[in-house]
Amino acid sequence: MENKSNSNIPPLYGLVLAGGKSTRMGQDKSLLEYHGIPQADYLYSLLEKICNKTFMSLRADQQNGNKGVNAILDEDRYRGPFNGILSAHNSHPEAAWLVLACDLPLIDEASLNQLIEARDPEFVATAMATRKSGLPEPLVAIWEPRGLNAAREYLKTAESSCPRKFLIRNNSKLVNPEKDQVLLNANNPEEYQEALTIIQSI
Repeated sequence: MENKSNSNIPPLYGLVLAGGKSTRMGQDKSLLEYHGIPQADYLYSLLEKICNKTFMSLRADQQNGNKGVNAILDEDRYRGPFNGILSAHNSHPEAAWLVLACDLPLIDEASLNQLIEARDPEFVATAMATRKSGLPEPLVAIWEPRGLNAAREYLKTAESSCPRKFLIRNNSKLVNPEKDQVLLNANNPEEYQEALTIIQSI
């Protein structure tokens, strides 16, 4: 767990975004198994090792199927991933959030520790980015409270609710993982099979 001896640094909470509709995959991505258990549970267990507290972001209709986890229900006040992220921020405004999406089958504890070590609370967020794209991955990122306050204001007038666009336009710190592969997104059945093939070869 992260050492929080400096009281000026917001505590780090983990958040698994499991409330998406998974339209392109055709089935709930949070329930897919890459490591022998549902992916949302796998990510939750990773975050529990490295964060002060860990939560799962859920739709109201998912609550009964996710016993045994700390849940934050979507407030449905925002569009896209910001729905879960800002619902968590509203619930615990004092915390920074290490946010993970359920479509990251190759993310690992070493990469998350790398992200935590690179964290700088002076930025709105510290986000992973592949060397190939150079673009922030908002759903593999530590969002600071000040950044989430700014995002909430941004959404009042922004045409787009894309978290990546917000990070590009604001002061975010980027961290390259040792291998771009850990940021592979699996959003459709073909990418799911690709991820399984990679995992089986490791």
